[in-house]
Amino acid sequence: MSKHIRILFIIFLSVHIYSCTQKTEKQEWTVTQDGEMQWNGYICHNFYYDGRKTLVVIPKEPAKGNPWIWRPAFFGAYPSVDMALLNKGFHVVFYDVAHSYGNPKAVASGTNLYNFLANHYQLSPKVTLEGFSRGGLYAFNWAAKNTDKVACMYVDAPVCNVFSWPSRKQQDLWANLLNEWELTDEEMNDFKDNPIDNLSVLAKANIPIIAVCGDSDDVVPYKENMEIVYSRYLELGGIVEVILKEGIGHHPHSLENPEQIVDFILKYQSYN
Repeated sequence: MSKHIRILFIIFLSVHIYSCTQKTEKQEWTVTQDGEMQWNGYICHNFYYDGRKTLVVIPKEPAKGNPWIWRPAFFGAYPSVDMALLNKGFHVVFYDVAHSYGNPKAVASGTNLYNFLANHYQLSPKVTLEGFSRGGLYAFNWAAKNTDKVACMYVDAPVCNVFSWPSRKQQDLWANLLNEWELTDEEMNDFKDNPIDNLSVLAKANIPIIAVCGDSDDVVPYKENMEIVYSRYLELGGIVEVILKEGIGHHPHSLENPEQIVDFILKYQSYN
């Protein structure tokens, strides 16, 4: 690569990285001599799929069966679990559907991506889903349509009820939701596609769920979202654990020491 082309490439890459990682912290992006992108020392493949930003972070030594974790929103935010799993040989995947509100078209697009990645990278037939905040809405909705493809779920302060977040009180976000779902406000009165309403299919498929939440979250209130999931999933006979952080709001997400989350994922991903 000539010096001129290399400079242009690095400028382009820097702009792209910025757009991919806004609102995240402690990102360590580098460009190797041959122009390959790295994230925190791991090779990262960067491309668009169906018009959406996609990242695949490659472990240095892939674990047996090529397990992987898929984050549909906020790549790199509070990445303790992703980093721990990378160290254990997991691939880490990001597909930018954060603002889709889990609508059917975005779910179908994610299924197409799953098929592509599973074939191209020879990944495990079952994936661990990782849903932060509104990403939880997508993770639950995708899992409900693809139960045979999910090993387990890790959700963090997840949106499980759109009438709680964004709710009609946030008019701009509510309008975005209506647009993404192609519904009118009146039609939302009969909306039945909230995760809290569609847990039986996940429980029947024996999909384990672990969640981390703050008990003082006033953005995505625990009692209106994951607490409902927890109680209903137990009643359905599902496997579910909640790590409830006392006095913590919507942020920070995850845990500084992610061992409990990682052990949960390894317990169930290892069987697939």
